Order: sequence, then C-alpha cells, then structure tokens
Amino acid sequence: MSLSSALNIAQSSLKATSRQTSIVSRNVSDGSNPDYSRRSAMLVYTDPGVSVVKIRREANDLLFRQNLSALSAWSGQGALAKGMDKLELQVNGVDNASSASTAIGNLQKALQLYATTPSNQNLGSSVVEAARQVVRSLNDGTKAIQDFRTQTDGEITTAVNDINDLLKQFEVANKAVVSGTRSGGDVSDALDNRDAILKKISEYVPISTYTRGDNDMVITTGDGTTLFETIPRSVTFTPSAGYAPGAVGGQIYIDNVPLKTTGVTDAPGKLAGMLQLRDNVTVTMQSQLDEIARGLVTAFSESATGQPTLAGLFTWSGGPAVPPAGTLVDGIAGTIKINPAVDPSAGGNPVLLRDGGINGAVYRTNPNAAGSGASYADRLIAYGEKLTQPMAFDPAAGITANSSLVSYAASSIGWFEGVRQQASTLADTKEALAQRTGEALSNATGVNVDTEMSLMLDLEHTYQASAKILTTVNQMLDTLLSAVR
Repeated sequence: MSLSSALNIAQSSLKATSRQTSIVSRNVSDGSNPDYSRRSAMLVYTDPGVSVVKIRREANDLLFRQNLSALSAWSGQGALAKGMDKLELQVNGVDNASSASTAIGNLQKALQLYATTPSNQNLGSSVVEAARQVVRSLNDGTKAIQDFRTQTDGEITTAVNDINDLLKQFEVANKAVVSGTRSGGDVSDALDNRDAILKKISEYVPISTYTRGDNDMVITTGDGTTLFETIPRSVTFTPSAGYAPGAVGGQIYIDNVPLKTTGVTDAPGKLAGMLQLRDNVTVTMQSQLDEIARGLVTAFSESATGQPTLAGLFTWSGGPAVPPAGTLVDGIAGTIKINPAVDPSAGGNPVLLRDGGINGAVYRTNPNAAGSGASYADRLIAYGEKLTQPMAFDPAAGITANSSLVSYAASSIGWFEGVRQQASTLADTKEALAQRTGEALSNATGVNVDTEMSLMLDLEHTYQASAKILTTVNQMLDTLLSAVR
C-alpha cells in the first residue's frame, strides 16, 4: 500500500467517523423526544476508504399504524369518560345528593310522616317543601344537561378548528418530505415532523394512511373519508346557540361527509366522544328525567267521577291536563312545578293534599275537613302507594318500560353509573394499549442512550486509529523527504 493510499484511507475514515459522531450526538440529544426516530449512517466502502452515502431513519409502519389507532381510541374514550364524570356532578351532585331519586325518597318519607298525623298542617307544608326539592332537582338537572350540551358544542368547535390547523401543518410537512425526497436530500426531520402531526390528528379522529411516490402521503378516516390528499379537506361544524330537550345537535362534516359515531360507551376519537356525550348520553339522561317528571304528575293527579283527571301536587306547562301514559314528553322535567293551589308561598293550602280539591270542590275526597275529617289519611296513603306501584314508561328512555316511580328513578342512576363505569374501564384499557404500542414503537424506532454512548466510544476508538495512521504517514513522509534532501 502506498503512502498516498494510506493517507486517503485515513482521511476518508476521519470524515466518515465525524459524520457518524454527529449523528450519534443528535440521537443522544433527542433521546427523550417521543417523536424522534433514531438515525444511523449508511457506509459504502470505496477505493480507497469509506464514505457516508445515506442517513437511515428507523421506521416500523405496522407499529406506527397500531399506535395511531390506539391513540385515537384512548383519546376518544378519555373524553367520553371525563365528560360523564363531569355530567354526574352537574346533574346528580356528590353521592347523588341532588338527584331526583334522592329527592323522591325524601318526598316519600314526608308523605308517610304526614299520613301518621294528618291533622298537623306543618307536616303538610313539609310535604310541599319536599316536593319542591323534587321539582328543583328535575328543573336544575334539565338545565345542567342542556348547558352541558351547549358547552360540548363549544368544545367541538375548538376541536374542529384544531384539526383543521393540524391538517394545514401536515400539508407543509408533507411538501417538505416530497420536495426533499425528489432532490435526494435527508428528509428524516421532515418525516419526524409529519409523523408527530399524524399522532395529533389521530387523537381527534381514527385515521388510515398510505404513501405514494416521492413519499407523498394520503390520510383517510377509519371509514374511508379523505382527510388529506395533496391538500387538506375541510372539517366543518355549526354549533347551536343553546339547546332545548329533544333538540338535535349539528353534525361534524369531513369533506362534506358526516362523521360517524358508535355506541354509548365506545368512542373512536375525541370528536366522536364529544358527539356521543352531546347526542347519546345526555339525551338519554334527559329522557329519563322527563319520564320521572311525567310519572310524578300522573302519580299525584286528581280524579273524580265524571271528571277528567287533572294535575294535582305537581303540574307542568301542559297542565292542568295530565300527560299521556307511557309516552315520553320532551322537556317536561324542565317545566314541572308545584301546583300553586297547594303552595303556601303562592297563597295555596297544603291541606288540599290531604283532603283533595286542588282542582275544585268536585275533586274533594275528605267527607268532612272539620272534626274527624282532620284525621283523614286515605289520600296521603294512596299517594305513597302510587310511588311504589308499577306504571308504564316509554322504553325510548333506555330503562324498563314497566316499573314503580321510585324504582325507575333509582334505575336512572343505575343506568348512568353503569355506562359511566363501562366508559371509565374502557378508557383505562385503551390507555394501557396506547402506552404499550407507544413503548413498542419507541423500542423499535427510538433511541437507546446506552447503545448510543457505547457506539460513541467505538467511534472515538476509530477516530483515534485514523488519527494515528495520519500521524504515522506524516512521519514516514517527513523521513522520505529528509532522505531525498
């Protein structure tokens, strides 16, 4: 081997080692970045020496797709579970303290106490106050649900704006990848940036991707709707200014195709989770409150021979008529109120609960309010029994169609707690899956700092060896020149 060949080999080695060292240093500095993929130098042996011809970026398409799917499922399920937790406190309160079921239980106790001493008018006023708590629970619950739907609309609007911004960012990143690929440059950083944006997009909606020539990528939703192809597709949504019971919320459109949702407790993506909260969970809760309110108006109604059955202790916007049996009346829980005829704060007389006649003397059942009539308890006992007797409920509200009012109110809480627990369990499961797929992806494409530091030592030894060759060649050349002189 000639001295010039040895010199060229040492120089090429130093150059390649320097490039490798730079890559390893970059790997170490970005080792904690979850969106960074490990780089390595591809060496080619030349005559003489070696050279770095390409920077290889670690990638695993299968694990990356699995991670995108897991992130979407976790994000949607997390949004659904958190929304249900918030909804529970707003509607039912801590430990269901402000729920309709708790209020009806207190009303039942007040009725039983009044029935034991029907001559005590203060106990009659206590029944009215207990009924007022029931009304407040239903009214406030309705308002909380509709306010929650309106708030969710605002969150959907923010999410839609976010995903549109991400698609614009993706367009810039994709152009950088395509341009760099065509020019033969290193596109590792651009690919990292593009993948990081894909992860963020997947949090909002499940996505699929495929790559065309020049690393150009196309994004579609899980059901095949195009999100990005050369340019972003628009994601649109029109929020409602406010909601009333039974009102239908606006759709989310992706490229003019409505976004699809699944069941009550399963949410693929944050957008789907918020839609399910707004259109499924809350709507069912509202229907159950409306059925409870309808049942209360019916259970405390007054009837008389030859007369229509009319609202008694509880009335509503359609009163004094009683709502049809077994049929859901949208919004009745928001309009139910205490009948002014028995409300002391409105000049009414609570004793009418005991005697009847809320709708006039013809509906009176106590034969004599004076004397022995003051101990009349039949009507109060009958009211208490109606709360525990089976009645027809609309199956559209999601609970059994034949149940007592007390059981139905308790079942409403049970239904919500069931779907909330299921959503929470699924959220935990999908979080674990997202973490596992993320770890697997990181193990396959991420940086192991220990490995990189070991490689750095090897490169240092290589550098030292090349430097020693240069020193030796330099000494030999000096000796040769001295001999020539």
